Amino acid sequence: MQAAQVIPPGEIVASADQRVVLHVPWAHFEAILALRGDAPVPRVTYTGGTLELMSPSRTHESIKTLLARMVELYAFDADIRLCGYGSWTLRSAPKETAIEPDECYIVGDARAKDTPDLAIEVIWTSGGLDKLEVYRGLGVGEVWVWRDGAIRIHRLRGDRYEEVGASVVLPGIDTKLIGRLAGYEDQDAALRELRATVRRS
Repeated sequence: MQAAQVIPPGEIVASADQRVVLHVPWAHFEAILALRGDAPVPRVTYTGGTLELMSPSRTHESIKTLLARMVELYAFDADIRLCGYGSWTLRSAPKETAIEPDECYIVGDARAKDTPDLAIEVIWTSGGLDKLEVYRGLGVGEVWVWRDGAIRIHRLRGDRYEEVGASVVLPGIDTKLIGRLAGYEDQDAALRELRATVRRS
């Protein structure tokens, strides 16, 4: 079992996510999951025999939590039935692939689905596995990737993702605004600005 730290040297700072990559077979990955139990960290991503363990920084957690709060506020005000599942461990043993999103959601009757309609990823520290490739293998229909104050929306079409300009899962949501607000340290101020903007439109 070989380990490698993949955080670039210039990014090993207090606010950086801590990430380790291991090369292990699927059976070992499942054993690691069992040993970790219900602990929320480290978050895991697994594909092609490579396991990434990531402990998010406080800033990463603040951004992903604020994104979740804004998505849920928008859905509630827009009367969209939305069920949140946080960092639900999504996995496929036949494909030997797994991931724990920053946040994920099912729209409509959650009892009828075993895959989220929307997953959200925050890129705070560069490096790591290609998470879109993992989501593709799991069939997640829409993935938002937040980085540097902006959200890029990826829709699964056939067997690949295409970047699109608007969400299908949450029609009408202003992802440019939400991407900018996610960087606010004052979460209450961000939510109030979002609500005021939505009510004016």
